[in-house]
Amino acid sequence: MSASSPPWMTPDLELFRDSIRRFFDNEVAPYEDKWRAQHHPDRDIWRKAGEIGMLCASIPEEYGGGGGDFLHEAVICIEQNRALSNSFSLNVHSGILAHYILRYGTEQQKRHWLPRMTTGEMVGAIAMTEPSAGSDLQGIKTTAVREGGEYVINGSKTFITNGYHADLVCVAVKTDPSARGRGVSLVMLETRDLKGYRQGRFLEKIGQRGQDTVELFFDDVRVPAENLLGGEEGRGFAQLMEQLPQERLLIAIGAVAVMQRAVEETSAYVRQREAFGQPLMALQNTRFKLAECKTTATIAQTFVDQCVMQLMAGKLDMQTAAMAKWWTTQMNCQVIDECLQLHGGYGYMLEYPIARMYADARVGKIYGGSNEIMKEVIARAIERE
Repeated sequence: MSASSPPWMTPDLELFRDSIRRFFDNEVAPYEDKWRAQHHPDRDIWRKAGEIGMLCASIPEEYGGGGGDFLHEAVICIEQNRALSNSFSLNVHSGILAHYILRYGTEQQKRHWLPRMTTGEMVGAIAMTEPSAGSDLQGIKTTAVREGGEYVINGSKTFITNGYHADLVCVAVKTDPSARGRGVSLVMLETRDLKGYRQGRFLEKIGQRGQDTVELFFDDVRVPAENLLGGEEGRGFAQLMEQLPQERLLIAIGAVAVMQRAVEETSAYVRQREAFGQPLMALQNTRFKLAECKTTATIAQTFVDQCVMQLMAGKLDMQTAAMAKWWTTQMNCQVIDECLQLHGGYGYMLEYPIARMYADARVGKIYGGSNEIMKEVIARAIERE
């Protein structure tokens, strides 16, 4: 095990990491420019990821998964972010949606959906955000009305990651529009040939331009009532809250990986770039800025590793996950900005990785719950102490 490995790393996980790293180097990185231009990855990347065991690595083998745990998802998240290969969201598919199904699905639902998610036959997405409801999920307006053995869904969602390729979508709906959190339910949709379901345009984003992010529309969409997740209506908001610590920790893990890549890229650049007859690295300002960035990245890594071990022990609470999410994404943007400055004008050119990092990182302070909401979560926990 290398000296820089996190404390939770094992020899088996290192072997797994090596295979994941090769996959991103050989099967993903060469196509990122193409995918950014077309605003979505090619569909066959999901099948290829399934073939090497990258999808649903933490889902039990009895449901077709890899039989691993959260540490496998953490390794994948680190390698994907360090490779700057964010054009398809493994976090949403494997680290989040698959675990909603595993935790709340019936035995039939688990055996029906999880094996196909593992192979890449089905791509998963989660549809929560609406044009008028972002971090306040209690305010969603998409409805699901029970009619006999079906739910009839009407409404729209936006900013849906994996939305273009998604065959399976977990939709947050109001089954009781008169209630707030207690009126929210989660309903699963198999989208193929589903009448009344349609995708909107690719959304033009500042960064992460290769990731298929779209709007979704539901016009009298009918799905079987047994597609309700959790067995009874009104449990959706509680289900979302229970799963958020893991989702937010994955965001933090990714932010730290990018932060480290930014420092590495910049360290290499300032060694070979000269100004005033000497390498930039010889200038005190460069050295001090890099020292600050390296320190921040190291502190972030230490904190996130602690959170990973807490999650594995079943002790990661909502407050600590919120701390990790907001602070690492904030520091990621700050470190990248400092590193871009050290690149000078070239830092503003998209052919340099630091420019792509700058654009891609900004959304980290918004998705998974905005950083302002994270601070509110922490403040409420303080009030209860």
